[in-house]
Amino acid sequence: MIDRTYTLPVVRQCQLLKLPRSTAYYHPTPVSAAALALMRRIDELHLRHPFASARMLRDLLRQEGQAIGRRHVATLMRRMGLEALYRKPHLSRRHPAHRIYPYLLRDLAISRPNHVWATDITYIPMARGFVYLCAVLDWASRRVLAWRLSNTLTTDFCLDAVQDAVGRYGPPEIFNTDQGCQFTSLEYMGLLTHHGIQISMDGKGCWRDNVLVERLWKSIKYEEVYLHAYETVSAAHQGVERNLTFYNQSRPHRALDGKTPDQVYDDNLPARLTAA
Repeated sequence: MIDRTYTLPVVRQCQLLKLPRSTAYYHPTPVSAAALALMRRIDELHLRHPFASARMLRDLLRQEGQAIGRRHVATLMRRMGLEALYRKPHLSRRHPAHRIYPYLLRDLAISRPNHVWATDITYIPMARGFVYLCAVLDWASRRVLAWRLSNTLTTDFCLDAVQDAVGRYGPPEIFNTDQGCQFTSLEYMGLLTHHGIQISMDGKGCWRDNVLVERLWKSIKYEEVYLHAYETVSAAHQGVERNLTFYNQSRPHRALDGKTPDQVYDDNLPARLTAA
């Protein structure tokens, strides 16, 4: 965790912990234990039923004995960065500065590392609060190339994750995201275009367009997050790091013929470089 009394500058501490600088200066609003428990349950239900609206989640919670209204559920979903994933009518205009790009992955054969990357954000519950996780995934190998935690839904921690991945592995040919404001921001778009990366975006509410990242979230939460009640951001960071190390290095994937993401990524890099 950030220690303001330590001689190492706060900015450098954030870099070493892979935390955005905004985390060091953020003062969270206290959240009750009851609200945190409810948010965790909403997160679990959202993973199982990504199409569920606030109204449906309210009804599911009422079946479990929770006396809660639709507006309360909707407020908590906004705070968690969750949205029901279904096609909706065009009810509002986008900000003119936030360009939306077409989805480029439909019917595209993706068989080599660094051809397509994807990223997204998910909610990570803690014992007395919550943080957000952004991860960059290589589509062909399922390898998690970089990730960051933050206690705010700002753009900077997403930029940090992408910059880390590009710095380590070079830019991909295509980068796919959803239409979240972090990924339509001028800063994010500028970073990708600077590296000559083609930008692909999911259709609004089409979670299957980024299905591999959704599967990653499910693995992380059921294999690590839901099994622990992290007391601090540092503990959450250690837990996520532990799980993603296992995910990359040791966890076999049926879609990869029983190989790990690291094996598939490393084994196919020479072919990619030769082809280039």
